[in-house]
Amino acid sequence: MTPRRPPAVGPLALRALALGALALTLLACQQAPLEGIVSSKTYRPEIVGRVGVVAAGRHFAAEAGLRMLARGGNAVDAGVAATFAAAVTEISHFGLGGEVPIVLYLADRREAVVISGQGTAPAAASPEAFRRFRLIPPNGPSAGTIPAVVDALALALAEFGTLSLAETLAPAIELADGFPWYDFLTRYLRPELEKMFAFPSGARVYLPNRTIPAVGSIFRQPDLARTLRALVEAERQHAAEGRKAAISAARDRFYRGDVGQRIAAAVQQAQGLMTAADLAGYRGRIEPPTRGTFTTRHGTFEVFKTGFWGQGPVLLQALGLLQGFDLERMGHNSAAYIHTVTEALKLALADRDGFYGDPDFAKVPTRGLLAPAYAEARRALIDPAVASAEVRPGDPWKFEGSAGPARRLRVARATPASSEDRALPELDTTTVDVADARGNLFSASPSSAWFSGGVFIAGDTGVPLGNRMQAFVLEAGHPNVVQSGKRPRTTLTPTVVLRDGKPFLALSSPGGDTQEQQALQVLLNIAVFGMRPQEAVEAPRFNTGHYRESFRRHAFRGGVLQVESRIPAGVVEALEQRGHKVAVIGSFMMNTGTVVAGVDPEHGTLFGAADVRRQRFVVGW
Repeated sequence: MTPRRPPAVGPLALRALALGALALTLLACQQAPLEGIVSSKTYRPEIVGRVGVVAAGRHFAAEAGLRMLARGGNAVDAGVAATFAAAVTEISHFGLGGEVPIVLYLADRREAVVISGQGTAPAAASPEAFRRFRLIPPNGPSAGTIPAVVDALALALAEFGTLSLAETLAPAIELADGFPWYDFLTRYLRPELEKMFAFPSGARVYLPNRTIPAVGSIFRQPDLARTLRALVEAERQHAAEGRKAAISAARDRFYRGDVGQRIAAAVQQAQGLMTAADLAGYRGRIEPPTRGTFTTRHGTFEVFKTGFWGQGPVLLQALGLLQGFDLERMGHNSAAYIHTVTEALKLALADRDGFYGDPDFAKVPTRGLLAPAYAEARRALIDPAVASAEVRPGDPWKFEGSAGPARRLRVARATPASSEDRALPELDTTTVDVADARGNLFSASPSSAWFSGGVFIAGDTGVPLGNRMQAFVLEAGHPNVVQSGKRPRTTLTPTVVLRDGKPFLALSSPGGDTQEQQALQVLLNIAVFGMRPQEAVEAPRFNTGHYRESFRRHAFRGGVLQVESRIPAGVVEALEQRGHKVAVIGSFMMNTGTVVAGVDPEHGTLFGAADVRRQRFVVGW
């Protein structure tokens, strides 16, 4: 039975509710055993609710989403508010000038949709523009695609939300006026301290008095707060035109009005590529998702991802390959299981590196890559006893139903990983996933405009610009070559899952190229091994490095397999005997931070789970 729409709750009562829910996430507990479900100790409880669950990177974002649910908003309202709040408070991971691909499940329509949320290259971008640098810069005024966050969130809110932009921006504005600096930010910023001064506009904001703010001190971003208030003002000025038109007017002020003009002026003054015309011409869109199915004794799981401009279809390809193996019989995290999943991921990632790109600009064999017959042909390449050391893209054009271009088997050049590559910090992303009582699901991967390596803030707008241009390649003819107006093949990969036709999961994770691997393992933990969500999120993980890295110099770490130390030594030894170059890392040290929000298919109630890795947070009501 669907709960009634909740009444609005006063701000003090809401904050008490949110704080109580947040406090629960810090408790260690033991999951209660359920019939047919494996019980295991977890470091955090699974959060349950009736009205809504918000899982996010930090408590500030989770609380912002919960406030929207308390106002009677839906999962989209909550997701938009949480993402705006993350852009203000998770500055080590994400900023307002970055990007945010979104996958939604709309219960009333019984439909999944994608909000593209990935900015495009400026008009002046080309291989020639970057060739003299020998790579696309990872930071600075030319490092970012057109900022997509405001556009994507305004589009999602206007089309599928119920609240005003002012309501969803209110928590973010409060946080921009000041939030307590927390230790996680200090730990990320300390290794970047010297690099921050390469861009004085970023250092001025994030290093007041040229030092890292003290933990617990109030950190203020007055320029960013002024920009957010300008959007609210534009919405209010156009309120008489209707809700959607008013939200659109606020969005246009960012891209076509005084805010956008000041952003462009700052970039041009710093000799960057983006212009006022680039901003004014940018507009994201609603797209159909890519989809795949995976069947186990626990049900049929229909998985929705972004298009081939993102790496999301890697998960769908991997599931197609793994559908032909009895993973449950192998045993969770056994040597056979880890080997099989790893080899499937290697094949899917090789296809990613060879064929994925923005379909608006590149011919991508979208049908062939996801064809069951292609998966069957590729599955035969997985040797149960030997780890492949080769890069093996397939020939999906044979399964496309039409002839492919002459370059269809081209593999983009990858450079071996250097000591410099290994010394660089991991790039970052955060997470926002929401489920509501109506069965709506919101999954987002907000990213870029982080302060890793230094950050360029656009003049007096307070908007940090992104870092996503480096995801392009410079090889002529490759589907992901940099080009004016094109989306880079992003690593960002939100996920929505139905179980037996009913809304089930919203899932996302940070981790750059590893995001899809982490999402796959959590999903398999649930779909194959029947784990409860919190157990599935906390279970030991592994990660192959056998792909062309999407960032920096696009390095290749062939054969490397990271495993967390909770995986037994005997399993590690058996993997090494198969030829994997195993690197054992700390027990919860995988470069990830997965969160889940979903609907219990049996009871219609809601649940959420948050990774202890990277201190993820989840609240429920």
